Amino acid sequence: MDISTTKDTPLPSTPPPPAAEEKRAARGATRPGDRIFLGLSRGSGIFLLAIMAAIAVFLSYRAVLAISQDEGNFFTTFEWNPTGNPPVFGIAVLAFGTIVSSIIAMAIAVPVAVGIALFITHYAPRRLGGPIAYVIDLLAAVPSIVYGLWGALVLVPQLDGLYGWLNDYLGWTGIFEWQGGAPRSMLTVGILLAIMILPIITNVSREVFRQVPQMHEEAALALGATRWEVIRMAVLPFGRSGVISASMLGLGRALGETMAVAMVLSSSFEINLSLLDPGGGTFAQNIASKFSEATEMGRDALIASGLVLFVITLLVNGAARLIIARRKEFSGANA
Repeated sequence: MDISTTKDTPLPSTPPPPAAEEKRAARGATRPGDRIFLGLSRGSGIFLLAIMAAIAVFLSYRAVLAISQDEGNFFTTFEWNPTGNPPVFGIAVLAFGTIVSSIIAMAIAVPVAVGIALFITHYAPRRLGGPIAYVIDLLAAVPSIVYGLWGALVLVPQLDGLYGWLNDYLGWTGIFEWQGGAPRSMLTVGILLAIMILPIITNVSREVFRQVPQMHEEAALALGATRWEVIRMAVLPFGRSGVISASMLGLGRALGETMAVAMVLSSSFEINLSLLDPGGGTFAQNIASKFSEATEMGRDALIASGLVLFVITLLVNGAARLIIARRKEFSGANA
């Protein structure tokens, strides 16, 4: 063995890790435009975090002022009377209504949205899929007040037949028992919220399904799979994380919807076993309906309930980000 030849042979260099490349690129931003862009990007991120922190501090401060004077349990009291002597208020009814209406909306919207997204991307011809996608995009731009007006004037009068059918066949469960009256209940709110969040879930799911690698679908077809088997074995597993993230984005809107819920719900501070009985409330609806007439103590109480909604929304968005971080295959860069 020739030792001199071995010493003269250069060793293969290992590529630097991605983090080192990013640091080198950041240090290499010597052009004025690059430095300005880097500073603006970094400053925007810091400024956003500062705004979120300021909101959290403000809500927490006003919430502490209200809860310190509350004679009831803030989490379990079934009453909202912050102007009483002594003030008594709690979020039990609001939390129940917000969660129940959001669950109903998700149970209705997610299967329909996934089905529409699959139809547009894998079943409909391009001449038909394009206009359908365009209409879905337009639905996402409709203001919530328009949905509320439509729900109050069109949807509510048309639900008598559905409520009667549910009472006749499922009323024995107690959950779908209907005593008559205007159908302004949690089920109505859930149906309206499902219509509102349907465009968001559909659009995101559609883009996820479009990024499925074509070779995966072609390989399944080459093995003799039908179109549904291709979707079941190649498309849905690939886009599962994206669909879940889209659903959580829709859930975030359902949790914070205000005017549409206020216009179709007969709110009251009571929890009914039946989803068809009027009553209940949500955080956003309660804030919108009571804030303009509230005293200083009442506003602090509403801000305290808003803090709870703020925390719930952050948890939902954080969960969505964690799901996205677990699987990044639906990124277009990796397709």
